[in-house]
Parts: sequence; C-alpha cells; structure tokens
Amino acid sequence: MRRLAGIALGLTATTALALTGCDQVKQTTGDVISSATAAAASAAQEKMKEVKDGVNATGDVTAGPTSTDGDRTVAQVTATNPQDKNADYTILVTFRDTDGNFLDSVVLNIDGVPAGKSKTGTARSNRTLSGDTKAEIGQALRH
Repeated sequence: MRRLAGIALGLTATTALALTGCDQVKQTTGDVISSATAAAASAAQEKMKEVKDGVNATGDVTAGPTSTDGDRTVAQVTATNPQDKNADYTILVTFRDTDGNFLDSVVLNIDGVPAGKSKTGTARSNRTLSGDTKAEIGQALRH
C-alpha cells in the first residue's frame, strides 16, 4: 500500500512538473511571437516613413477579405486614383483577429495606378496567422 501511495505521489509530482513546463513553453512561445509581431509592425512603420512627398490617401484604398495562400494570409487591396494623373500608392496593411487584436502588418506598393482608375495588389502576411483574420488599411500614401 505504501508503495502504491509513493507511486501515486511520484506521478502527481511528475504531472505537475510537466504542466508547469508546458506553461513555460507556452509563455516563451508567446513572448517570441509578440517580439516578432512587434518587429514586423516597427519595420512596416519605418517603410512608410521612407515615402517622400506622399499625401494621405487612406480613403482611396480598400482591403478585401482574407484568405490563405500556402502558409500565409493574403488580402487583395484596391487603390482607386481620383487624381488626373497616374499615381503610386504605398499602403500599410494590418492583419487582425476577430477580436481586433493585432497579428501582423505589411507594406504594399501599388505603382502606376492610372488617373480615375483602380488597380489591385496582394498584401501577404510575414508569417503564418491562425484563426479568422481581417485585413485593414492602417495608412495609405499617394505619391
């Protein structure tokens, strides 16, 4: 009987250690993903800052629904140029989950959009995103 009690106690301790280890792995994984996400957001913002003489054109740009392409999330982005000459667009596309949590961001260029016309491009996530996602236009510059 004492032997069975000792085995049961040993299994309980082992299970507790295993669960604690799993929690630590989850925490470490979450930290790595958070760091990668923050780095992607920062890199995207830096790319937007590189645009010279751009004007706010967020109203000219829309993001379509997301889908998957291989292991990445993609969205078709459409820029409609209301100007009377061709324009280039630099667009910050943000991917969010259904709760609105930030998942990833990318910068997309759509060049040579004819005056009074529309042109599309594909925003592609930097990494694999899980669950339902939505693409949003965070910023758009016409130049």
